[in-house]
Amino acid sequence: METNKPKLNVGFFFLCLGLLITLITSVVSFLNLVFGTLNKEFPDVLNSNYQYGYSTYDYDNIRMALATLIIFFPIFLAVSYFWRKYSKGEMGTFDQTIKKWVMYIILFLSSVVMVIDLVALVKYFIAGEITNRFIYKVLSVFVIAVLVGFYYILLVKGKEKKSTGIIFGSIGLILVIASVWYSFSIMGSPAKQRLLRLDDRRVNDLQSIQYQVINYWQQKEKLPTKLSDLSNPMTGYSLPVDPEFAKGNTYEYIPKEKLKFELCATFALPMPKGWREYSNGGRIMPMIASDVKETSSISYPYPGGINESWDHQTGRTCYERTIDKDIYRPFPKN
Repeated sequence: METNKPKLNVGFFFLCLGLLITLITSVVSFLNLVFGTLNKEFPDVLNSNYQYGYSTYDYDNIRMALATLIIFFPIFLAVSYFWRKYSKGEMGTFDQTIKKWVMYIILFLSSVVMVIDLVALVKYFIAGEITNRFIYKVLSVFVIAVLVGFYYILLVKGKEKKSTGIIFGSIGLILVIASVWYSFSIMGSPAKQRLLRLDDRRVNDLQSIQYQVINYWQQKEKLPTKLSDLSNPMTGYSLPVDPEFAKGNTYEYIPKEKLKFELCATFALPMPKGWREYSNGGRIMPMIASDVKETSSISYPYPGGINESWDHQTGRTCYERTIDKDIYRPFPKN
């Protein structure tokens, strides 16, 4: 039952504010998650490089969108439930005015997000973006626009039925779960990400050891007989150890001929390789301030990377190296 008393409920005001923030954040993070995952699944070779190796920066945009969606969408569902529950009770004129303003603001901001997304998508399509990725992105924007727009138009017109919120909430939940599952299927589980980072650490350690072996040869014109020869308390260099040394994994150094040696390590996974985009691939808008740095830079993926000379499969892998005296000349003797 409604009343015309000029009553303002502070709790309802903050419910409206929470509804507005969580809905817009959920929509933006969902689209960023879908777009980022599609960019990984269908990379455009026009603005990509074929690279070997893993970089944790490759999935930063997806991780941020994923984390934001996982946190904000359940909060949105909870806030939306209490907002609708209060809206069906006795409300003052101020509360009714705030309710209408919130619904119109949601419709307006959602429309702005969708229009910006579509403009950017058309821009990239005109520039030659691959067809499959473009179609999937347009479909995702269309589905979200229909879902959000249709539901709040029903609310504005007062035509919402008892089951309407449950139906739309269930559809939204299914879409979120599907997008989260799809992103993990492309990115890999947290356990796989950890293994990739461990392997990346191993490659970096081998690169460090290789540099020290070359430096040792340049100084003494002979290869070290064992790894411990590289440790130097004067320079502060200490030998890196395998991050899983507790499991028995170690780095191996095997001197061969006068200028040849081998470095070996045991890897958890094959080295990832493939096309990686160095632009944002149609990413639309930042969600939070900490994301601005990524959207303002086109240096993607992480500069340097790892080339094919450190390619590896699962298990023990050895790399044979030969020092080129024309490139790495011995240091002059004083």
